Amino acid sequence: MTVTVEEVVSATDSHRAELLGYCYRMTGSLHDAEDLVQEIALRAWRAAGSYDPQRASVRTWLFRIATNVCLTELKNARRRALPEDLSAPSSLTEVGRHSPQPELPWLEPFPDALLGDGDPAAVVAARDGIRLAFIAALQHLPPLQRAVLILRDVLALRADEVAALLDTSAAAVNSALQRARVRVAVIEQSGVALVEPSDAEQRELLARYVRAFEQLDIGALEQVLRDDAQLQMPPYAAWFLGRPAVLAFMSSVFARAHAVRVLPTRANDRPAVALYRRRDSPRFEAANLHVLTLDRAGVARMDLFHAPGLFPMFGLPMEL
Repeated sequence: MTVTVEEVVSATDSHRAELLGYCYRMTGSLHDAEDLVQEIALRAWRAAGSYDPQRASVRTWLFRIATNVCLTELKNARRRALPEDLSAPSSLTEVGRHSPQPELPWLEPFPDALLGDGDPAAVVAARDGIRLAFIAALQHLPPLQRAVLILRDVLALRADEVAALLDTSAAAVNSALQRARVRVAVIEQSGVALVEPSDAEQRELLARYVRAFEQLDIGALEQVLRDDAQLQMPPYAAWFLGRPAVLAFMSSVFARAHAVRVLPTRANDRPAVALYRRRDSPRFEAANLHVLTLDRAGVARMDLFHAPGLFPMFGLPMEL
């Protein structure tokens, strides 16, 4: 049974969301993931004549190509990180004494809209494996272990399928999976315990957070933060832990800020907002993306990405 180039191209397109999510989990970068998916599509097109549907499903075949592309990309790459991965939290005396470090390979957020809208169960699984804390934990794994964990636990491939695409044994896959699970569990245990808010509670918290920023009201922000709230802002290496430290930093930001506007979005299966700042023109310019982790007690974590270049990838305008 032969498969045409057109059929391979169509299959690649139908699995694009899954492939993009896989490459993002492997690299921690939305920009890199977009580039790698293009490379996967090119390699699949070139190798269409050698694909044998009797040996593997087209999905497994595409993930074999994707894994090879990602492992090659990661061979000499530096681990992408968030500020909390690199240092202890900054003290109150360090508020205001920090500068951006764009030369470091920072983790990037991922738009929920790019997860696809196919089978609901597959979308739920994709979202469960896309949260920032999990993506950050994955970056601590060797690339091969990273691939095994994603292929088995997120994409739900069988051990024999993963073994076939990695040219190894099912026993080796299961061994790598066990080591990866243990390592990720240890890293994730350091995170704060959360009680997920209801949809109504989430909407109310988000509305109060947005009002605090649009009104530059530090008192309003204080009311929505948990006692142990965390703030980090790639590409700034400084980060703050605890409501007093977060508020001390944000007070300095609000004091010198111009008018802002906020648009809602979603990233990494979390509510998010895009913040626009007006400086010396009537237009509000793209400034940063806030990915929020919410608890019934308030905002537990604020991941602010100072990367306006990501706005178009979220379907957001550069100006309002």
